[in-house]
Amino acid sequence: MSDYGRYHGLTRRDLLIGCATASTLGYSARSSRHADAIETEGHRDKALIAISFDLEMSRNFPTRDTTHWDYEKGNLNEETKRYSLEAARRVKEAGAVMHFFAVGRVFEQESVDWLRQIADAGHPIGNHTYDHVNVTATTLEDVQVRFKRSPWLASGKPVADLIRDNVRLCELAMQSRLGIKPAGFRTPGGFSNGLRDRPDVRAMLKGLGYEWISSLYPSHPNTAPMQQPSREVIDAIVAAQEDAQPFVYPDGLVEIPMSPISDIGAFRTGQWKLEWFLAVIRESVKWAIEHRAVFDFLAHPSCLYVVDPDFKAIDLICDLVGNSNDHAEIVGLDSIAERVST
Repeated sequence: MSDYGRYHGLTRRDLLIGCATASTLGYSARSSRHADAIETEGHRDKALIAISFDLEMSRNFPTRDTTHWDYEKGNLNEETKRYSLEAARRVKEAGAVMHFFAVGRVFEQESVDWLRQIADAGHPIGNHTYDHVNVTATTLEDVQVRFKRSPWLASGKPVADLIRDNVRLCELAMQSRLGIKPAGFRTPGGFSNGLRDRPDVRAMLKGLGYEWISSLYPSHPNTAPMQQPSREVIDAIVAAQEDAQPFVYPDGLVEIPMSPISDIGAFRTGQWKLEWFLAVIRESVKWAIEHRAVFDFLAHPSCLYVVDPDFKAIDLICDLVGNSNDHAEIVGLDSIAERVST
């Protein structure tokens, strides 16, 4: 099960059953909140397309039996760093920026020159917590496997304090090594309801100065492993883009959801071929452009360098936007938050 499915509380069977449900209900089943968001965004001039990378190591990559990254999420290998740099270069060459979210432990590495190059090129870098912790956890065992294996690292702190300190520690590391403050916050894992039912976590993040977050990853169907997505599955994933539109929580915090399907969902859970993934991304981005909506491509360079070494997904998105007759632009998530706020 992917990180996203685990945090959603969904099993593979739930996702497969959801395919038929999503296809049957279609757009009519979406919440009025998201429908209102789409209607508002539909009157804007351009679709806003984001390309966001979570800078962390991913289990099952580069091989299916690789699992030790769970304890070393921030120990980025050289392939992941090189892929991030080249992706940033390509997007910059297309006249746009990417948005990166860094796990704080990466700043423990001897050199962060590669990440400084990304920042100096104008690409925003956000906070992804220091240890890739689950911000909705209520027990130490659920915070992160590192703390489950080594509980003394928590120093006896209440879970809420441990999570807050972990978010803050990433900020301090980023400021110390790069001299910049985080550009927004993304939760490790995604939640199908965002943080709607966790006002305490939203209050914590607002208290740390965050005006927008990225925590919602909508439920959507997937396939059995190594099975090509059917028309029904593809249509349901495209339909789920409506649930991935930004909105404002009652307390004023802006939510910028992650758009399905993520690379982890496709290549770890579904074990798709690259061409299947590209086909779904193409249709999803085209939907966003047609509706002048938002699409936030969620990916992990630690996965993509293995499954997409030629940057086909990045180039595809850049090409779709470049050929949109000025109906779309690639932006950082802070630009999306600004549009939602105004």
